[in-house]
Amino acid sequence: MAGQQSERPRRRLSTEERREQLLAVGARLFAESPYDDVWIEQVADIAGVSRGLLYHYFPTKRDFFAAVMERESEQMLRMTAPVPGVPAREQLGAGLDAYLEYVEVHGHGYRAFHRAAAAGDPAVRKTYRRAMAEQEARILAAIAADSEFGWTVEERPELRFAVRGWLAFTRAVCLDWAAGAELSRDQVRDLCVRALLGAIAP
Repeated sequence: MAGQQSERPRRRLSTEERREQLLAVGARLFAESPYDDVWIEQVADIAGVSRGLLYHYFPTKRDFFAAVMERESEQMLRMTAPVPGVPAREQLGAGLDAYLEYVEVHGHGYRAFHRAAAAGDPAVRKTYRRAMAEQEARILAAIAADSEFGWTVEERPELRFAVRGWLAFTRAVCLDWAAGAELSRDQVRDLCVRALLGAIAP
């Protein structure tokens, strides 16, 4: 009919695009609410897909949560990626700012991820260990490459233990902060910076 606009057909999402859409919805829901308050059926409703299709991608809620956490972990690693040539102190501060911004926005998901890792959930634990190993390697490389420090693990084996301990310390501080501790983001960042510099000092 003249003057009547026909609706444009909606583009069909590829398998990867649909999976990414579902994970993005899940990341938002887990960030907004505790794990037990998120229903996987909500995800299907928000994404506009059948529940059967969602269960085709993720058979259980725990499978879905683990996939969301893996996606978020990879995003966090990208956000905190080192910049070549930037002094280690600056990289540390910038990396912590990005990390703390994520924790602030995704408090529920952050706590749920670490609870699941601590409880021994195999998939979440694997993601957690991979992220910690990557962060450890980055920090040690930044220390070795910076003229202010220039120490390697071969020269000072205790550095690896110091960095691992610091990562655990930072996780504990951020969990408390995400639960409502009365510290500003700047205060938490500065506390964590001082803790690492103190831990690696000769």
